[in-house]
Amino acid sequence: MNTPGKLLLIDGHSVAYRAFFALPVENFSTSTGQHTNAVFGFTSMLINVLRDEQPTHLAVAFDVARESFRTEEYPEYKANRAKSPDEFKGQVQLIKEVLDALKVAYVEKPGYEADDIIATLSTQAAADGYDVFIVSGDRDAMQLVNERVTVLYPRKGVSDLARMTPEAVEEKYLVAPARYPEVAALVGRPATTCPACPASAPRRPPSGSGSTTGWRTSSRGPSRCLGRRASRSGRTWTMCSATGA
Repeated sequence: MNTPGKLLLIDGHSVAYRAFFALPVENFSTSTGQHTNAVFGFTSMLINVLRDEQPTHLAVAFDVARESFRTEEYPEYKANRAKSPDEFKGQVQLIKEVLDALKVAYVEKPGYEADDIIATLSTQAAADGYDVFIVSGDRDAMQLVNERVTVLYPRKGVSDLARMTPEAVEEKYLVAPARYPEVAALVGRPATTCPACPASAPRRPPSGSGSTTGWRTSSRGPSRCLGRRASRSGRTWTMCSATGA
């Protein structure tokens, strides 16, 4: 069956953080002392996954800050998360500059996390018939997996990506992907549910911001709102899909 295309979504912060810890920080720095191991690892991963998957559409999602609608409702959300290493500072901005140079669209939305954006984009794209591949080291992404959506999960650094299909998720976690948050909760790992997932509490996903680096309400540009209305738990919202090449 022919599909509209193949959408590749990358969790920018997740992959950058894994790249940071996979490569020795002391071996990568500029003449001014800016460390670049995460930039190098992220860029290498991007080149490799583009070569291997050959997507027709591509976008990278980033967190804006630690604060989100979750911290507004539950201030202790991720309160115990360790501070990012000083050597990591500045590297995400450099990655964005690399993406700009490569003309790769990236999206971010204040008040939301990268996985919220990825959940919205992947759900809409899959509903439109796209094959979706998500590169993320966040296991919460497993709940998005279905016949149209595959998670490419880093097993070692960012060079070895496991293909997490519905069958692979069920084999590893013994439940269907939509029930992964229950497994995470049972083993004492808080699971972040997303507005586009069946197991989620009803949430309002990001709305259009008009920003060139955020969500777009125009039918042109890196992403466009397709105007489809999705329904979960009695709530409805408009889902958006990345459509820029």
